[in-house]
Amino acid sequence: MTHSSGMRQCDCGAAAGPLGECVDYYYAILAEEQADPRMYQWHAVVVCAYLLQHPSRGHEKHLDVQFRMLQLYLDKGLDALLRVAAHQVARNKHGVRSGYDMAPFAAYAPLPQGVSPGPFRAGFSGMPCGDGSFVSDGHAAYGGRIQTIAEATVESWTTRTA
Repeated sequence: MTHSSGMRQCDCGAAAGPLGECVDYYYAILAEEQADPRMYQWHAVVVCAYLLQHPSRGHEKHLDVQFRMLQLYLDKGLDALLRVAAHQVARNKHGVRSGYDMAPFAAYAPLPQGVSPGPFRAGFSGMPCGDGSFVSDGHAAYGGRIQTIAEATVESWTTRTA
């Protein structure tokens, strides 16, 4: 998408960064995660935040769970989210076909109905990628940036006007 000023803009409302639009950052992050297990810890957060900032690229039936997953992550931290994700994977391996176990998400607000509330105060096209890596300044700094994106995503969906 091109903004009226001629500057490229993502469908979430963010200006394109040096690597392109958010989708270009998203795929670059996913590719880098494959070679870096420490970076991969934030995979679920990256996917949920990206799809909630760009809901047309996701599946509507999953967005509510993804919104609740981000809330759980922000409330209880990465380790808690990883435990819940491992539990969901184990259920799938045992042939449970009923979908997600929603018990871990019961305390969290459902996704508000309506269109995406972008632009967001933090997004993917603003992420630094020094020396060709998103973790060039360390995994903790990368995790902090992903957390900021998750916070901005939940904040925008929670405070948007209908």
